[in-house]
Amino acid sequence: MAKNLLVIFIIILNLSCGKSSRNEPTVKKPNIILFLADDQGWGDLSSSGNNNLSTPNIDALKTNGATFNNFYVQPVCSPTRAEILTGRYFTRTGVYETSSGGERINMNETTIAEILKKADYHTAAFGKWHNGMQPPYHPNSKGFDEYYGFASGHWGNYFSPMLEHNGALVKGNGFLVDDLTDKGLEFIENNKAEPFFLYLPYNTPHSPMQVPDEFWNKMKNKSLNFLSDANDDEDLQFTKAALAMVENIDYNVGRITDKIEKLNLEDNTIIIYLSDNGPNAYRWNGNMNGKKGSVDEGGVRTPFYIQWTKHIPKGLELNEIAGGIDILPTLCGLLSIPYSTEFPVDGEDLSALLLGNKFESRDRFLFNHWNGKTSVRSQKYRLDDENRLYDITVDRAQKNDISNENPNLVNKFLEAKRKWENETITTNKQNDDRAFTLGYPKAIYTQLPARDGEAHGTIERSNRWPNDSFFTNWNSVNDSITWNVDVLEEGNFQVEMYYTCPPKDLGSVVELSFGDSKITAKIIEAFDSHLIGKEHDRVLRMESYVKEFKPLNLGIITLPKGKGTLTLKALEMPNKAVADFRLLQFKKVD
Repeated sequence: MAKNLLVIFIIILNLSCGKSSRNEPTVKKPNIILFLADDQGWGDLSSSGNNNLSTPNIDALKTNGATFNNFYVQPVCSPTRAEILTGRYFTRTGVYETSSGGERINMNETTIAEILKKADYHTAAFGKWHNGMQPPYHPNSKGFDEYYGFASGHWGNYFSPMLEHNGALVKGNGFLVDDLTDKGLEFIENNKAEPFFLYLPYNTPHSPMQVPDEFWNKMKNKSLNFLSDANDDEDLQFTKAALAMVENIDYNVGRITDKIEKLNLEDNTIIIYLSDNGPNAYRWNGNMNGKKGSVDEGGVRTPFYIQWTKHIPKGLELNEIAGGIDILPTLCGLLSIPYSTEFPVDGEDLSALLLGNKFESRDRFLFNHWNGKTSVRSQKYRLDDENRLYDITVDRAQKNDISNENPNLVNKFLEAKRKWENETITTNKQNDDRAFTLGYPKAIYTQLPARDGEAHGTIERSNRWPNDSFFTNWNSVNDSITWNVDVLEEGNFQVEMYYTCPPKDLGSVVELSFGDSKITAKIIEAFDSHLIGKEHDRVLRMESYVKEFKPLNLGIITLPKGKGTLTLKALEMPNKAVADFRLLQFKKVD
């Protein structure tokens, strides 16, 4: 009996020990929050030495974390975003423009969100995507569980505009950066017990220059102590608007960091802050040469702050050159997450530098490219797009060309530039055969906006910059709007057309067709919206003003698999015009 009791005791003890080991608390993987400003220059922060504005919350990331003093992105938005997401030079990824399909990351590229999702992270992106709208280019198809914002390049209204949430069209709530931050706070709260990746690609200080009164009133009459070089044409009103928008970003960064602190997540959260290119106008930028669109220092150098309390030393300043391509491998290094991608990454894992571990530095090259121009940065020098050489360690303004004194060094840079251009520049407007996708099997919604369409006849675009434009002057049954599409899987789709039409022009019958598939609907409900945006602008804009648009149910269309032309036209037009057109929204139905 005693022996049997001993056996039972041992069995219970073993079971108890096994259960205990299985229930031991595991260390939660670090969260990641990535802030990306839009068109903010290196000099647009008080931590860069600019006392025209105050950015204490962003500055605190520098104080409590590490700074890369020589961090480089690309001269404009979509190329930089592609590099951050993939760790690869944008020229390899299918990106070559900022609109009309040239902003898309190729379908087979691997993103940091996809890598983290496989590592059991909850992922979200709230803001300006700018790397493809139609699935599988859409953020929900590129590793993000949640997406809220706009997938286009720029937006025409920052106060309660039309946005999308996981593909469904919705109306925003208040000033856009505040609204995006609200969604970020909600996401943090909902996922505080699990590892999360929160990507906040804000839309400011990109034009149109709109900002809430509380930030504008503080800045509009302020004397600016730091100005651009005397030879530059600085618009002080534009500068003040941009700085007010940056102060609003800082306010929202503070809302996020306060939330992290209140939830006691600070020691287990990596926070990164940077911008996507140089300033969108001439203003103080540390006397660097160039602005947005330029491959010189001022167009491509950005602040880069990374905080991970109790892991990355406070106030650490690193002078090694680094770039947007390094973010993916460095994050995976910090997290000790192995990763595999469809194609090799160009970036380097710099986590050892941040953690104070052994790091073998080398004099690498970083390449900046846009609009046919390429410059090359090494640890010490930059070869500009006209093959002039500058010692950036003493000449960030690029005033003293030293190429004649260093012919061998110039030849080394030229060889590297030629090799890089030949190897990486693969896609351009002439050879890009990617159609706009419809019917992606894993997506419910697909949007085809005016931005991606081609107008025929009398129809005109509301502005030469297509991203937030609409079509107007639709005055004939001979007019049409077409899209070159690739239906990835046959299916039935409920289609809505977003339009405006005054009462005097009601009655047109519109037809949507793709091959033999056709649906028609009559415009019987007036919706005559005025242009929106000017009332909020602090500076005259160059982009299109926008409108509110109303959805018209066109019906259900069956789309066969394959490539072809999708056509929208009017069969009947009883009055002088058909409508103004903004977009088509497709919803997959059974």
